[in-house]
Amino acid sequence: MTDGLEASSDGGMTRAGFVALIGEPNAGKSTLLNRMVGAKVSIVTHKVQTTRARLRGVAMHDQTQIIFVDTPGLFRPRRTLDRAMVAAAWSGAADADLIVVMAEAHRGLTEGLERILSDLPERAAGRPVALAVNKIDKVRRKDLLALVAELSAKMAFEQVFLISAEKGDGVSDLKSWLAQQMPEGPWLYPEDDISDLPLRMIAAEITREKLTLRLHQELPYQLTVETETWDDRKDGSTKIEQVIYVARDGHKGIVLGKKGETIREIGKLARADIAELIERPVHLFTRIVVRPEWLTEAERFEQIGLDIKDANE
Repeated sequence: MTDGLEASSDGGMTRAGFVALIGEPNAGKSTLLNRMVGAKVSIVTHKVQTTRARLRGVAMHDQTQIIFVDTPGLFRPRRTLDRAMVAAAWSGAADADLIVVMAEAHRGLTEGLERILSDLPERAAGRPVALAVNKIDKVRRKDLLALVAELSAKMAFEQVFLISAEKGDGVSDLKSWLAQQMPEGPWLYPEDDISDLPLRMIAAEITREKLTLRLHQELPYQLTVETETWDDRKDGSTKIEQVIYVARDGHKGIVLGKKGETIREIGKLARADIAELIERPVHLFTRIVVRPEWLTEAERFEQIGLDIKDANE
């Protein structure tokens, strides 16, 4: 080690830094994070506002460790939970070494994206900002170039990337460029870490993902999942017990489904994903609790990585 910098095995210096992914809900931030990390650390659904809290995914590129900060989508908040989510998103941007704004190619310069670009100069506090236009497979190339020109007129980006986070197009170029921008220094996480979230929280998020995909309308936004117990057994399996908090009595029946078939199917899908993540058999048990006040409880916010105080500022 020299002057606080860690030398790699081939004699080169290591780098490490934080990259915040920001954009509107459903812009593809979580899909890009998972692609960069090479594992599912952030849940993905087709519904907006799926990501609720900041989470970090750790990606390696040569001798560089890139810590991606996946943030909730930026939108006009209405509820306490919404305000805490938006506060977490801007906080993630303010703490990063570099910011990547994600735009959806087929949606263009929306009102929400224009508001983000307007707020960024003050929020970014001088940090470099790159643009990643996602879902490029949904538009023609000439429309892409026109969109890039329109967005670049709104803000001077360090670099512009055209990507498909889902298919992987352009992602390696983005990752390589980001690695070059990270400051020299020792790695901030062990080499085999992929996230800063405890496994029990990732497991809860996986179950919430399956609930969000299966349930409709407002119900996914009225529930949360917490892992109560995690027991690694001597036989090589793991027993996990989770609680699903819902806001109304009527929601409990919907989550259960006819003769419990909905919750059984959700449990089956969640169990498979958790087992793949931790690479061992999983026994998953869930129970549903009606808790009307969970949407305003500080403890519930803490469990999903949010601070209720941020919602009230």
